[in-house]
Formats: sequence, structure tokens, C-alpha cells
Amino acid sequence: MIGVINFLSQDLRHECDGMKTATLSYKRHRFPAADHGPCSLALFPVSAEPAPGHGNAAGARHRGLLRNDPPLVQEIRPDYAPRFRRKQPRRDDVWYLDEVAIRIAGKKHWLWRAVDQDGYVLDEIVQTLRNAKAAKRLLKAPLEKQGIAPKRMITDKLRSCGAAKRQVMPDVEHRSHKELNHRAENSHVPLRKLKRKMQGFRSPGALQRFVSIFSALRNLLVRPRSKRSALNIHIHRLQAMAEWKAVTGVS
Repeated sequence: MIGVINFLSQDLRHECDGMKTATLSYKRHRFPAADHGPCSLALFPVSAEPAPGHGNAAGARHRGLLRNDPPLVQEIRPDYAPRFRRKQPRRDDVWYLDEVAIRIAGKKHWLWRAVDQDGYVLDEIVQTLRNAKAAKRLLKAPLEKQGIAPKRMITDKLRSCGAAKRQVMPDVEHRSHKELNHRAENSHVPLRKLKRKMQGFRSPGALQRFVSIFSALRNLLVRPRSKRSALNIHIHRLQAMAEWKAVTGVS
């Protein structure tokens, strides 16, 4: 088994070496491992509380270390998400649509999200509306990226989703029931945990930038629901780390 894993590791490295396009530049950044910053900030709940022996949080905030979007992340992070390989669409895909309310500067916004039956985030959009126009915008985005309509769409009892579906994908089967939409509702849990640790978001743009890389990294690193054996999990991690190194230009 160890020999199989070593062989797969070498094969994955060669495959990802061939998929490199333009290498990202970390010029002018003082730390050689600057690429780990955006990944850590996007995946882990970095608390605003000071760690023992690391000074106070006020000084760290003044230096830009505990903001929602540190300067390093603002500069590098937008280049990461488009470079990850998108999941190949399947003919029998089922899409789950849901929206969650998030308050930003005292105003309610809605994070609309579409996921498939494996929990893979297809797209998410921050909007101020919760109507058919907002749902239609969410449906169009993954439809353009995937290039294929799903076999079935599942939502909660929100009527706006049904109205948008009839305009964008009239031939797709639609099931509207609160008990069927747990897949989309569960996808909000990691973001809610991070939101509490980060003490909210400062602007809708900051939230949109954050979820773009957050979901891309989760799609890459979190193992699929259908592959639970130890060997498959290990292979998935090797593939994920090889692709991460290829995207970030880290040897």
C-alpha cells in the first residue's frame, strides 16, 4: 500500500507540474512563506484575541494583522480562486439552493449559495434582496460555469426560487420542501463559525472576496462525502496539496 501511495504521489506531482501556467509572484513580500497567509486566513478562524506572549490585539489591528482583509490577502487572494480546477459536471447533478442572512454595518444582506449533492459549492453571491431577481442571478452564475443544467433543483419554501427557475431552467425538476434542503443549509455552518471568530464583516465586498477563496479552498481540501476509505482520503489530500502548490507557485 505504501508503494502505491508513493507512486501516486510522484504521478500527481508530475501532473500538477504540467498544469502550471503563469507563476504567481511574491516579490516585495518579506516572508518566503507568504502564500500560507491567505490559505490560513481563509480556512481557519483566526481570533482577534491576543495570544499569550504575542502582545495586545490593538497593536496587531493597527498593523493590519487582524483585519477582515489584510493587505497581503487583498493583493494575492483574488488570483487564487480562478486558478483552481473546477469540478467536472455530472449529468445527474442535483443542485441545492439556499440563502442566509448576514448583518453588515447594521444592514441585512443575503448570502445566496448553490451546492451540489456532494456538498461542492457551485457559486455564492452577496445581495441585498431576497426576491426572484436575486435568485435568478444566483442560478445564472453556476449555469454559465458548469455549462450544463442540473437534473433536479431542491430549495426550501421560498417562492422566489421557483419563479427564477421557471425563467432560467424551465425543464428542470424542482422540489420545494424545508426538510430536503439540509445539504445547502449545512454548507453555511463553516462560514458562521468563522464569522463569529472574525467578529463580522466590514462590507459586502469584503464578504464576497472572502467567500470566493473560502469556498474554493474548501472544495479543494475537504474530502468528498462518497470517498471514505483511508486510501481514498490520503489520495485526495495528495491531490489537493499538489494542486495548491501548483496554483500558488510553491515548490
